[in-house]
Amino acid sequence: MAAALTALMFMALATASRADEYPNRTVRVIVPYSAGGTPDILLRVVAQALSEKWGQAVVLENRPGGNTIIGTTAVTRSAPDGYTLLLASDGTYLLNPLFYPSLPYSLKELAPVMLLATAPHMFALTKSAPASNVKEFVDWAKSKPGTIMYGSTGPGSHQRLAMENFARLTGIALVHVPYKGAPEATTAVLTGEVTASFNSVATILPYVTSGNMRTLGVASLTRSPLAPEIPTIAEQGVSGFTSQGSFGLFGPANLQASIRDKIVRDITEVLERPAVRKVLEQRGFVIFGGGPKEFEDFIASQSARWARVIKEANIKGE
Repeated sequence: MAAALTALMFMALATASRADEYPNRTVRVIVPYSAGGTPDILLRVVAQALSEKWGQAVVLENRPGGNTIIGTTAVTRSAPDGYTLLLASDGTYLLNPLFYPSLPYSLKELAPVMLLATAPHMFALTKSAPASNVKEFVDWAKSKPGTIMYGSTGPGSHQRLAMENFARLTGIALVHVPYKGAPEATTAVLTGEVTASFNSVATILPYVTSGNMRTLGVASLTRSPLAPEIPTIAEQGVSGFTSQGSFGLFGPANLQASIRDKIVRDITEVLERPAVRKVLEQRGFVIFGGGPKEFEDFIASQSARWARVIKEANIKGE
């Protein structure tokens, strides 16, 4: 018994030692989207502060493609040592599992670390569209059923789900055009290649402010503090309509608990810094925080919500 207790004590000390030493080299965070999107904006702010805190580089690596499958599977196949992490949006951990039961990755192969933040969506509209509010857009769409095109970040993306839910609630029919990422979908609205798209307030608002794009409103229940003059979609008659991106950090399955807990503690401290919080809020983020349990509860509740929408609207991930 004494020998067993001694062995357990040394194992505990070794585990604590590894956590204390972490990180002692570069930490790579894979983002499974094209460069320049909302996840990049969030991660760059957090990574810079973490790099300074840890004294080690925290680098962003964009690996888009395959509806986030390429970047995600790269993390599932990595060593669970905390040096390869995944920053993913809800498309990866909420919608892909709902749309594609035969994914080449499973959520069981990922260890939830924490939900960093959410980002309410804004309805982006090409400036040539003959509509300036929800009613005018709906009336226009009803006069041209099945002809108005909208862009999204993929067949099973949150942007597509939001637009299809909006169409169902307002009784219109739109044509879906998938793109590789949010920057490409936004560019398509700017050039008039598609008429509309949902994306984060931070992504869309600068184009609206400059006059290069219009918006029908924000997809939250309250107006955005970044643009209090822009009404919500809900207050324009689409009762209860909301849509937001959410961005969470994962490691490979079996990520050492002490290292995971250190990551949570250190990121939580970074997110609580007034300067960091101010920068993120100015970019349209709502800081969430919390640890693995809170993140798992969020995934469960949101999965149930969007599963109902997918079923009611008969949305296919293709």
